[in-house]
Amino acid sequence: MIIDSLRLLVRSGLTLCAVTACADAQMNGQDDFQAARARMVETQIRQRDVRDAAVLQAMGRVPRHLFVPDDQRPFAYDDRPLPIGRGQTISQPYIVAYMTEALQLSPAHTVLEIGTGSGYQAAILADIVTQVYSIEIVPDLAESARRALAQSGYRNVEVRTGNGYLGWPDRAPFDRIIVTAAPAEIPQALVDQLAVGGIMVVPVGTAHQEIVVVTKTPSGATEKRTIEVRFVPMVSKPRD
Repeated sequence: MIIDSLRLLVRSGLTLCAVTACADAQMNGQDDFQAARARMVETQIRQRDVRDAAVLQAMGRVPRHLFVPDDQRPFAYDDRPLPIGRGQTISQPYIVAYMTEALQLSPAHTVLEIGTGSGYQAAILADIVTQVYSIEIVPDLAESARRALAQSGYRNVEVRTGNGYLGWPDRAPFDRIIVTAAPAEIPQALVDQLAVGGIMVVPVGTAHQEIVVVTKTPSGATEKRTIEVRFVPMVSKPRD
């Protein structure tokens, strides 16, 4: 498995730290959740028709148990979202995989994530692409996500505390954008910061929510609605 991971690194251009952190944990017997993670990928993700090899491999490598509170670790690979504090959740594994596949990622992509939360989705992205920028409005969650990402060996993620509705203008344009909380409408600032030809995946709605896949075109953007979901609302930073 370690050799296969290193081969994947060479083929895809993944950052060395991500693969070696996982490999070191396996060699030292530190990853007691490896079997549970493999079952998660097979029964919750592959059997629900997620087929992107890079997504399946990332879901099988990233230590999800390191991105949940200690009292939730026994449930880290269950087929459900889990609370992470401050009224927020870590998404169900299938939804993470589904949204990641919908982004149609390539190793050279730069991705903006709105809603860092626990940092797990950012780690999945970082296992596949060159650079991830992630914005979290709750300072405590931003800090704990930084720690979890560092502990897991993902150095190609930059987390900032801020208002996701505004995006990250000084790092734009982004090849891909993913939003992990639900706005009532797609924020125009995020569409503006998406590169032409880029893709954004975002849950949209209040009482009724759907995943919307936005593709930026030279003349504007197209939208495709896919599955129904339930995310926490996307909130803006209160005015001073």
